[in-house]
Amino acid sequence: MGDGNFQQRKLRVIGSVIAVVPMNETMRSTAFPAPDAFLQDARALVLRDPQLSDLLGLDLEAMLHDGELIAGALAQALPVDVAAGFLRLAAPLAAPGGALFDILRDDCRVTASRDQDPGGAVTSLLFANGLQNLLAYRFTHHLSGAGRATMAHALKTRFLRAFGADIMPEAQIGRRVWIDHGLGLVIGQTAVIEEDVSLWHGITLGTNLVDRGEGRHPKICRGAIIGAGVKLIGPIEIGEGAVVAAGAVVTENVPAGALFIGPKGRTLEGRARPPHELGILIGELE
Repeated sequence: MGDGNFQQRKLRVIGSVIAVVPMNETMRSTAFPAPDAFLQDARALVLRDPQLSDLLGLDLEAMLHDGELIAGALAQALPVDVAAGFLRLAAPLAAPGGALFDILRDDCRVTASRDQDPGGAVTSLLFANGLQNLLAYRFTHHLSGAGRATMAHALKTRFLRAFGADIMPEAQIGRRVWIDHGLGLVIGQTAVIEEDVSLWHGITLGTNLVDRGEGRHPKICRGAIIGAGVKLIGPIEIGEGAVVAAGAVVTENVPAGALFIGPKGRTLEGRARPPHELGILIGELE
């Protein structure tokens, strides 16, 4: 069940359907003796409602395991020509034994659990936009770590257009993270999100234009919960198990286990630093 057999197969876009081109029937029957759980559940969904197959655009019967289903579900959100290129990249990474197979499946299970999805992990995979954002990031982050930064950013841009979140490939996101909805989510390049964090839509992990270099984005520690529309700005730390309520603007550390509520804003006359001190060019280009 290693990568070797899988790499001799091809995921391919045929028309608008994500399909698998098998190696041959002998290799097909021995490479993976049984379909994986998400794939079985996806087939059951289509059996219950055959018209669903037209909307999914996936050739489920030709797939052998959950990795192919995950890659295919993401590819279906991309333009057809781009989807083919993504599938070539994703195939070995999403295969059983591949670099991302286990973490991708964990992401699906965590989303189904925290979202209380009655359809389980497979319906989260197919229909949960926040999860799809996270899965897409897993691929771009792997490419970035493998020295393929340009490819990672090219793929990130395509998924941004598809899913509506801008997650930099270099950001560090731990396991068992849940992103609910995910629209408008922005995660900066040096941001760190530890394990078991929960994030809603419209969240920004951004910089303050004053602190530069490594560590200029926020860090969210294990088990923290960040509500919808929260803006975390600068090299701050949200402590383990802390909760930041929806709409908060946070520019300072939040202690572990604390609850942070409310936006805050006040005018400080004459305190704004001029653009040239922030490295922002005003006027004509030099």
